[in-house]
Amino acid sequence: MSEPQTMSVSATISPATTAGLVEKTPLERYQPPAKPSLVGLSRAQLTEALASIGVPASQRKMRVQQIWHWLYVRGARRFDAMTSISKDLRATLDQHFTLARPEVVAEQISADGTRKWLLRLPGEQSLERPHEIECVYIPEADRGTLCLSSQVGCTLACSFCHTGTQRLVRNLMPGEIVGQIMVARDRLDDWLAAAQRGTEIPAASTAVGAGGNGGQRVISNIVMMGMGEPLYNFEAVRDALLIAADGDGIAISKRRITLSTSGVVPNIARAGAEIGCMLAVSLHAVHDELRNELVPLNRKYPIKELLDTCRNYPGLSNARRITFEYVMLKGVNDSLGDAKALVKLLKGIPAKINLIPFNPWPGTKYECSDWERIERFSEIIFNAGYASPVRTPRGRDILAACGQLKSASEKLSARERLALRAMAMTD
Repeated sequence: MSEPQTMSVSATISPATTAGLVEKTPLERYQPPAKPSLVGLSRAQLTEALASIGVPASQRKMRVQQIWHWLYVRGARRFDAMTSISKDLRATLDQHFTLARPEVVAEQISADGTRKWLLRLPGEQSLERPHEIECVYIPEADRGTLCLSSQVGCTLACSFCHTGTQRLVRNLMPGEIVGQIMVARDRLDDWLAAAQRGTEIPAASTAVGAGGNGGQRVISNIVMMGMGEPLYNFEAVRDALLIAADGDGIAISKRRITLSTSGVVPNIARAGAEIGCMLAVSLHAVHDELRNELVPLNRKYPIKELLDTCRNYPGLSNARRITFEYVMLKGVNDSLGDAKALVKLLKGIPAKINLIPFNPWPGTKYECSDWERIERFSEIIFNAGYASPVRTPRGRDILAACGQLKSASEKLSARERLALRAMAMTD
């Protein structure tokens, strides 16, 4: 079996610019458990895992298909549930592997049905406090969207984003990203077995049915818009999303998977070519001077360079438009002149402009634009021929709305870490 994927240094560790902090450096690396989970392995990696425990070459393709089906169609959490596999092989698998997902620490349910899960992940040192991430499920009339995290903390420091105030602890592995999907589907009973027996969806998730509503899946869409910058964890995000899109498993269409980036220009084209998902760009300003403040990454990849890359995004068309996200900040970026400049800036790019009312969080210096101003801003964009929906704030009462995700996890102090490591060495 090959070694677990490690972080790409070129994609995750970059120096801060002299103008201020643009990118943070990871504090830790992923340490694989002694008994790894099969969740998040590619088919090739799963084949290698079976080879490592003595499964004959002539059987591996069939066994991979069986395990894949039990994992991603039926949601098996134990090997003994895989009844199409022999008892001996199930016992051998159980000796060497698990089907573990991230641990659910807490679940919050908003008045509007939005759900947020706090998930626990191991730290680099076994005696340190484990880390936590958040993912969010948003039920709507015609879809159920799952918002996934890609990092513990965030590489970037966008000034209006609550998650950006955290340190970057480490990147998530593919299994930890896919694991968020597994956890959500577990909690929502969103598996084939539930659909076959006609299980009703929990009350907070009635927007899209499972077995009780024509067999539709509760989770129909995925957005990489949770904690972290996905394109600074490119390989893991790519591998996880390809598993999510696999037609023999979770089977979420790439047209229903959206990756949101603050503008990591070198990896935008890779996302189109290697993942093939929809793209969303956190723009938020029409001039470099302001965007340098709101999205400090702009100092490295300014607006012109970012938009030139967007114009060449693989597969870009009127049917596969790029979504440009624009958070509405009172007196900062919401003038009618800004709206006109935005239209001019995006000319020639098949695009949708998603206006996001700012979601206040404790300690922020920003306020949300007045509703009348948001409507006038939207009208200018709409009259120029662009779709300009105003995103309905969801989950505000549980800090699950856009820009609010920030887990309750806190790292031990350096002194506490040293003390625990010293104790470990003397035990």
